[in-house]
Amino acid sequence: MHLFCTRLVSKGMKVLKFGGTSVGSVESILNVKKIVEGQTEPVIVVVSALGGITDKLIKTSQLAVEGDVSYQDSFKEIVARHEDMINAVIPAGKERDTLMTVVKESLEELKSIYQGVYLIKDLSPKTSAAIVSYGERISTRIVAALINGAEWFDSRDFIKTEVKQGRKRLATEITNKLVKQNWKNLPKISVVGGFISTDAESGEITNLGRGGSDYTASIIAAALGASVLEIWTDVDGFMTADPRVITAAYVIPELSYVEAMELCNFGAKVVYPPTIYPVCIKNIPILIKNTFNPDAPGSIIKDVVEDDKRSIKGISSIKGTSLITVSGLSMVGVIGVNRRIFTCLADNGISVFMVSQASSENNTSIGVQDVDADEACRVLNLEFQKEIEDGAMFPMIAEKGLATVAVVGENMKHTPGIAGKLFGTLGRSGISVIACAQGASETNISFVINQNYLRKALNVIHDSFFLSEYQVLNIFICGVGTVGGSLIEQIHQQQEKLKRELRLKLNVVGIASGHNAMFRREGLDLENFRENLKNAEPSNIQRLHDEVIGMNIFNSVFVDCTASEEVAGLYKDFLTHNINVVAANKIAASSDYANYSELKHIAQKRGVKFLFEANVGAGLPIIRTINDLCNSGDKILRIEAVLSGTLNFIFNTISKDIPFSKTVEMAKAEGYSEPDPRIDLSGKDVVRKLVILAREAGYEINQEDVETQLFIPERFFEGSIEDFWKNLPSLDAEFEARRAVLEKENKVWRFVAKFENGKASVSLQEFSRDHSFYVLEGSNNIVLLTTERYNEYPMLIQGYGAGASVTAAGVFADIMSLA
Repeated sequence: MHLFCTRLVSKGMKVLKFGGTSVGSVESILNVKKIVEGQTEPVIVVVSALGGITDKLIKTSQLAVEGDVSYQDSFKEIVARHEDMINAVIPAGKERDTLMTVVKESLEELKSIYQGVYLIKDLSPKTSAAIVSYGERISTRIVAALINGAEWFDSRDFIKTEVKQGRKRLATEITNKLVKQNWKNLPKISVVGGFISTDAESGEITNLGRGGSDYTASIIAAALGASVLEIWTDVDGFMTADPRVITAAYVIPELSYVEAMELCNFGAKVVYPPTIYPVCIKNIPILIKNTFNPDAPGSIIKDVVEDDKRSIKGISSIKGTSLITVSGLSMVGVIGVNRRIFTCLADNGISVFMVSQASSENNTSIGVQDVDADEACRVLNLEFQKEIEDGAMFPMIAEKGLATVAVVGENMKHTPGIAGKLFGTLGRSGISVIACAQGASETNISFVINQNYLRKALNVIHDSFFLSEYQVLNIFICGVGTVGGSLIEQIHQQQEKLKRELRLKLNVVGIASGHNAMFRREGLDLENFRENLKNAEPSNIQRLHDEVIGMNIFNSVFVDCTASEEVAGLYKDFLTHNINVVAANKIAASSDYANYSELKHIAQKRGVKFLFEANVGAGLPIIRTINDLCNSGDKILRIEAVLSGTLNFIFNTISKDIPFSKTVEMAKAEGYSEPDPRIDLSGKDVVRKLVILAREAGYEINQEDVETQLFIPERFFEGSIEDFWKNLPSLDAEFEARRAVLEKENKVWRFVAKFENGKASVSLQEFSRDHSFYVLEGSNNIVLLTTERYNEYPMLIQGYGAGASVTAAGVFADIMSLA
């Protein structure tokens, strides 16, 4: 939407406005001097009160009217603040003495007013307006004396207000006339106070409201046809979002008047919203600049933005909002209900910033500030008292503790599906939208959410719509053993490359071991993570649960590199809170089928992922392949697999010179086996893997359904691990005798998992050279998938199936699939 604007510009004249922070310290006010004196064309400088002084003036007023004698101390602080500034920036001499005399006269006037308020215990709006005007009246004197060649002007002479609908409003016609008269002859540098004004009839002091200094500058710029209005503040320009919430927020180089107005109305405090209109209708651009970083290019606000390809320009938000619902069956089809609602609220001075109405017309939701919510309910209940008593309407309900977010961009109207993507993104992050509104112009989509989810919502929107420099995936890693440690090292090695080539930032925000845990929203340093973890706070399962959920961070994934049943028990809560889960831990996916099914269902319902590719075959794409086959309409008929890299290593390594017991020790030393190798030797690990594959193939199966044929006696699985290692060599002779026979027959041992016709088994089998399982080196895994499509010639997947680095790579692949 482009506004129809006229351009009446005085070539070579600018208006510069400096806010409270720009004149709040010695350093900043000297920056103002440098900026203004460096201008090559005539300028009008509009100045706010010294930073914090307006609030101090109001606070002192309150103390005085309450009869608190400490108002005198507060006033002395006001005096000291101004005198200290003068002594710091104006050299000693006649000029300083003259300035000090003028300022002291103003401060004496102010002192008398405060004393009167204290004595009569009354603070009228007229008196209050007079008190706060002294902030700008004194600051402009200081700035005018500081800047070489500057002339001081009193804005009370030409900024005029009038009463409209019970409120002070700008008297536009007379103000424009007086501004033009005041600057018939334009000095090189004019200094004028913002914010303050006088009543057009009575001449009493009024003001343009908080933020009114911007408005003053805009009024003057529009009346005189300035070439540009420059707003000098303490930020580099309009940001895509609040940088205190979103560290990746950046300056918007150009935005339209409409976009700026929408962002300002919804909490972006860069420009006071009424500022935009006067210059907009004269097509005068607004340049936002940083007093503390004057070389930064800033943001330009103008009518037409060239080469603007982004659909969303920025995100703004308002905290502390309430949603009031006016509802009743009598509202349907009745003309005038909404008029009564808004007239009632306006008459009581309550501002409404968002409206959402159901198409059935039986309810209207209105957004107000929390501080206005109770009063809004009260006056609306009075307005509709008769209808409420008759049961035609319901009493007003205010839902508090909410936040309102506005997504702004003129290009949204040219991009189909923005709203769908926006709400889909929020839904996948577990953020419920309570109400929403969008105008026909499609430049603003506003929605209300629980305030606790505001940070998360802003970050996920900023990230998803490529407003951020990088897309971010926030990662919690539990377990820093061989697999977890290797994963962290792999992430650390790839972080910069992924940023550079894919614009993807892997942000590890939590690392936990069995004893300690560390968490940091901004990300942890992975360089020395082990040392840092040793010095971190102690941890337990409850702290792990609370920290991960409590961080409430967007685009998050919990990575389980443990073998802990307790940790696996946390998955349900994590998925319910829209935290993705990636597991190397097999316990959850091979647990009771009802639990497995529930986790899959929650993940699907919440729009997150429960991934566990590394559960079977380490980094081999076995589960993903089965999912792809099934999702494309194929059916898995038979699974035959050697799934234990540990057992395959053992049976490939055993020889005349290396006995069975030694191969088990070697498997543990190489990191192939579980910490307790009996889990591998019992076939339990293979049973788990087979159950997982069968389930992913669409079959309902539990571990108890798998027939297990042990190849070492049952007694070796009883007692302690020390007993196991002590007794294991007693099996060497028997295994050597059997191995020698196999060698003569040119056969090998393979521990095979098989699923067919609903039956599952694991057993040690012998294979000759003509079978696919014969040539299987080291710790490799192999899987044969017989399907309806791959029937005569089964699909074969083969490769490394054990080891910390390949298992970590499988986990990493799952993480990348989320990104």
